[in-house]
Amino acid sequence: MSSAVNSLLSSTTSTSTVDLSSILTASTGSSTAGIDVNAAVAAAIYAARAPERAWQADQTTLSSQTTALTSIQTATEAITKDLQSLNTLTGPLAARTVSSSASSYVTATAATGTTAGTHSVVVNNLASTGSWYSDLEASPTATLPTSSLTLTTKAGASATFQTGAGKVGDTLNDLATAINGANLGVNATVITDSTGSRLAIVSSTSGSAADFSITSADYTGTSWKSPDIPTGATLGANSVTITIGGTPTTITTTAGETYAELAEAINNLGIGVTATAGSDANGTNLTIASNDSVTPFTINEPSIGFTQAAAAADASLTVDGVPIQSATNTVTGAIPGVTLNLLNKSLGSSINLTVASDASKISAAINQFVTDYNTAIGLVNSQFDYSSTSSGQGVLASDPTIRNLQSTLEQALSYVNKPATGTTKVSTFSDMGITVGDDGTLAVDSSTLNAALVNNPSDVRNFFEGDALNGFANSMYSALNTFTSPAHGAFKVDLSSIATTNANLTKQINNFEAVYIANQQTILTAEYSAAEIALQKLPQQMAQLNAMLGLTSNGNNG
Repeated sequence: MSSAVNSLLSSTTSTSTVDLSSILTASTGSSTAGIDVNAAVAAAIYAARAPERAWQADQTTLSSQTTALTSIQTATEAITKDLQSLNTLTGPLAARTVSSSASSYVTATAATGTTAGTHSVVVNNLASTGSWYSDLEASPTATLPTSSLTLTTKAGASATFQTGAGKVGDTLNDLATAINGANLGVNATVITDSTGSRLAIVSSTSGSAADFSITSADYTGTSWKSPDIPTGATLGANSVTITIGGTPTTITTTAGETYAELAEAINNLGIGVTATAGSDANGTNLTIASNDSVTPFTINEPSIGFTQAAAAADASLTVDGVPIQSATNTVTGAIPGVTLNLLNKSLGSSINLTVASDASKISAAINQFVTDYNTAIGLVNSQFDYSSTSSGQGVLASDPTIRNLQSTLEQALSYVNKPATGTTKVSTFSDMGITVGDDGTLAVDSSTLNAALVNNPSDVRNFFEGDALNGFANSMYSALNTFTSPAHGAFKVDLSSIATTNANLTKQINNFEAVYIANQQTILTAEYSAAEIALQKLPQQMAQLNAMLGLTSNGNNG
């Protein structure tokens, strides 16, 4: 027996950490022989990793601290952004609104920082575009008579367009395309209604400088037709000149005449043409044709004529008694910082425009500060929560940065504004209806704040900006900058320290795994495997011992 045990023991290394008592117990039959090598090694390695699990627990805490600290940092930076917005001459505290005593005639907007005050405006007339329209045609695609027209801008640019078969202006659609392609500062479109189609040409911009004119060449040919006038309508006072063979003849009309009367007057002249009054679905018209259908004549009327609908004009107004001309109905410069939007003539009536602080924008900015402050102080306070409903202190409870931040946030609210000159009705937060609760958060009484913004806007602004951007906003920003500074702020230092500690732990865990655990894995696997092999030999060795001792299988000795 002793030699078998000695043989078993000699199969293990002298540095073995295996508990051999279990092997001896197995050899005496008190338990089932055999070792689960994998389970035994895993159990031993788990125990060996106890320091590693402690380090990993530390990393979990560091991760929680990083998350909490980053949230507080973000909330604090939101406050500093609010304070920067409240500490600039072009921020929400300088926002302006303009009210109009007649908003259907004039409205206005004011740039940030515009001087408050009331101004008087009278709108004499609005700026307008120039427009012309052509004689009526049957459709947008009907072939136009042969003619030409010249469009001339007020600036002196011009272009001539030919109409008729084979020309760029074969139809109204073609003519519109040609005019738009000439880039003369006008827009040409074809308008169609129940009477037919017309070409409408409108200047692209308003103002007298955008005006233009259209002239059409006199008609020369053997048959000319006038534009239609509504059925029952009469002609105005005018004259028509017809030239045949170089001899001009002028026919004068008086107001109230009809095309039929004009036709009779022309026919009575006996100049070689025949005039006929006719009608169609669009009204009445006049046709003049050569008697022999061969001899051409010229009439001082175009084949396709244009009528001016409106001349382009500047807007005319007075501002505080000063006459103003504007090419558009959006007027800048008349009141420094104010843009006027002219909507209608005021017919000599004076309209009052009042420039004042924009209470809604200022209120929104202050309320945003309150919201962001409450978020930050709430996150900070949660780290020191000992209430019965909480799970205890937060992961940053022992961090001096957070304790200092809590004190800084609370102390900032005790600021008192003391103007360098004069007095103020807004020296503390409570004067604006902003109070501090027992939990450190702020609450806003909207009615009190709005009253302060309406009645004492300059005092509210002075509270935040001070006499030279040195008021509350600058004071609190400077205090918080020691935490939020990207170069050397407390948040950066804290987060950097946590990151360094976490990296060192990761390196320590990796080294522990590579150097110690891997080596133990090899040693333990070898030891437990050797022990398992030895245990498998025990039955044979026991039989040999029994034979040597003269023991039989029934337990009797020889």
